[in-house]
Amino acid sequence: MSPLRRTLGVLFASMTAAIVLAAPASADPDVTITFVRHAESAGNASGIIDTTVPGPSITPKGERQAKEVAVELTRTPDDGIYASSMIRTQQTAQPLADQLGLPIVVLDGLREIEAGDLEGRPAIAAIGSYYQPIRQWLAGDRTARIPGSIDGNEFDARFDQAVDVVYGSGQQQPVVYSHGAAIATWTLLNVTDPPLELAESQPLPNTGRVVVRGNPDDGWRLVEWDGTKVE
Repeated sequence: MSPLRRTLGVLFASMTAAIVLAAPASADPDVTITFVRHAESAGNASGIIDTTVPGPSITPKGERQAKEVAVELTRTPDDGIYASSMIRTQQTAQPLADQLGLPIVVLDGLREIEAGDLEGRPAIAAIGSYYQPIRQWLAGDRTARIPGSIDGNEFDARFDQAVDVVYGSGQQQPVVYSHGAAIATWTLLNVTDPPLELAESQPLPNTGRVVVRGNPDDGWRLVEWDGTKVE
């Protein structure tokens, strides 16, 4: 090989290596997660705050709701089912699991935000005290603590860990059964441009759904909030 060709070969190899090193790493693939609030529980029906594990079962009305939402969810190609360690989410997930022939993977991090000192009190009297620290989390103060319970950093880390497990499964459209406050709070803490006004005007009903798309590294986008398209 001539000196000129050898020199050009070395130069070309150096340029190629520099281009490869300078190229940005490929983005992590996005997935679509559908969060579903559990069906009506005995706690909902009684009006008493109950965020204990495993907590109350769903009611006969809740059983009907669980079957109805399962029918709606089978219209999309869902490929994974997750639920919290609280029995009401697992019972709500069961009809979909039966229809799709998939197991329910239980993740403790998906459980409801603990009410702490407010546990067992009538929701109508205590719900304002329960949500006040959560509003502070959404305003940027994640150190606010529910009396006798957790702060925003602790909640977000716990739920994040569960979402990371869901993402790590490689499934493209998993369904995650969780709880009203937990779903709404995690979503508003983690999606870009969170619609705080939508969360206030449309609190999630039993079997209400929130759909997000993205990945843990690049972030999450809100696609749908209980029937309202956002993207």
